[in-house]
Formats: sequence, structure tokens, C-alpha cells
Amino acid sequence: MNPNPYGLMNLWQQGDWITRFVALMLLSMSVLSWYVIVLKSLQLNRLWRQATVAGESFWHTSSLQEGLQLLGVGSAKNPFKILAEEGMSASAHHAQNKSDLHGTLNLSEWLTSCLRRSIENITHSLQSGLSVLASIGSTAPFVGLFGTVWGIYHALVGIGVSGQASIDKVAGPVGEALIMTAFGLAVAIPAVLGYNALTNSNKKILARVRNFAHDLHACLLTGERVNTSVAAEGSLA
Repeated sequence: MNPNPYGLMNLWQQGDWITRFVALMLLSMSVLSWYVIVLKSLQLNRLWRQATVAGESFWHTSSLQEGLQLLGVGSAKNPFKILAEEGMSASAHHAQNKSDLHGTLNLSEWLTSCLRRSIENITHSLQSGLSVLASIGSTAPFVGLFGTVWGIYHALVGIGVSGQASIDKVAGPVGEALIMTAFGLAVAIPAVLGYNALTNSNKKILARVRNFAHDLHACLLTGERVNTSVAAEGSLA
């Protein structure tokens, strides 16, 4: 059985090293984007389970220490556990070092500062990898377009050398070159959609983190959780 003269294998065999390099680059970008999407999706799935525990079960424990043990089950990178540890540590440090410079701050201001720093670190962790998707989504179409332009140039040079410009001689090489544009779009579209979906999920998770920090702040100050959980647009925003 003869191979398809207009197939992808023919594109690879007939293309020069630049065409092959562009094809391999697009393949690498696709693998990298899907790796980031899958990895971040698994991370978000874990964070949603942790958010459920932090939002309900944590506040049904009898003490902060018991709640901290509950948050520590199953993950060493639980942002809610990190916040609880940071808050408790900051409260104890403030009580034991009132003579230090930060002792001029009241406990509320000190807790707010410490919890805000933790939230910033958590935000940075959640956003890691998303720049890769943004870069791939914005550059992959142009990489594919470059492959198309170069492939058409290469095909036209070959046609000019052979002296045969009939439609059957032109359609194959030019059509194969246009496949590179399709490759670029096939790489870019999942990256863009994945970036938007992950960014939206991160915002929802961060809202839960800030709400937890707000309740934790109130608990460490008064010994009680606030009655209404609000989005952290105030002191912990």
C-alpha cells in the first residue's frame, strides 16, 4: 500500500530541518501545556478538599491545636494549615516579645501583617506555572504561522527548481505547509482555555483562603469565629 503523498509523514520527510524544528517545538509546547494543566488541576482538586475541611470540620473541633492536627492530615502543603500555624505562631511570638520593636504594634495589626504575608506566598504558589500556559497560548499560533510561511517558501522553491507548477504539484506542498498553522492553533487553544479555567479556580480558592484567614484572625483575637464569613477585601485583602 502506497503512503499518502499528502499526509503528515510526507510533510516530515519533505520538510527541511527548520520545518522539523518548528514541528518539534510545537509538540514540546503541547506536552508542556498539558503537563501544567493536569498538574494544576490535580493540585486544585486537592485544595478544594482541603478547603471543605477548613471551612467546616476545622471550626467544629474543640481547640486550635485539634483543628491544626485535622488540617495536617494528608498533605504537607495545605495552605489552610500554613495559615493556622502562622497565625498561632505570630500570636505566641507577639505575647512573648512585647519588648521588641514589633511590640509597638497591637496584636490585631501584627496578626494581619503575618497572615497577609502568608496569603501572598500562597497566591504565588497557586499562580506558578500559569505563566507557561499564557506564554504558550500567545506564541504557539505565531510559531505555527512561521512554520507555514517557511514551508510554503520551501515548497515554492522546490516547484521552481522542478519546473512543474500544475495544481497537483502545488496543492500538496502548500497544503502540508498550512498544517503547521493548524498545529499552532491546536497547541494554543487548550493552553488558553486551561489558563482561563485555572485562573478562575485559583480566584475561588483564594477567596476561601482569605475567608479562613479572616475567621482565624478573629478567633485568635477574641477566641470566637466571626458570625459572618466575608471575602477578604478588608484588612487581609
